[in-house]
Amino acid sequence: MTLHDWIDELCDALDIETEVDEGLILDLARDAAHNVERPAAPITTYLLGYAAAAHEAGPERLERLAGAATLLAERFGAAGAAAAEEDDLALDDPELLNESVDVD
Repeated sequence: MTLHDWIDELCDALDIETEVDEGLILDLARDAAHNVERPAAPITTYLLGYAAAAHEAGPERLERLAGAATLLAERFGAAGAAAAEEDDLALDDPELLNESVDVD
């Protein structure tokens, strides 16, 4: 069974008729998983589908919605990377390494 066969069977099981841009969905899932965290992938693609239905989106609108979600994931990932880099820089600060911590 191929992915396309699976999609056809799933659409039948869900009683829906739609065209699926597998590449668009998989790219968005990858971007969410890599930039946010792995569980973000299925949630992000679910929400894209929900938004597409809510907006009665055609293919062009779906691409814009997916683009907005991808951009958000990339910004989220960049913000996390910047925060991690700041933490790494702070750990390299000799003054921080010599400070004692009062736990009282």
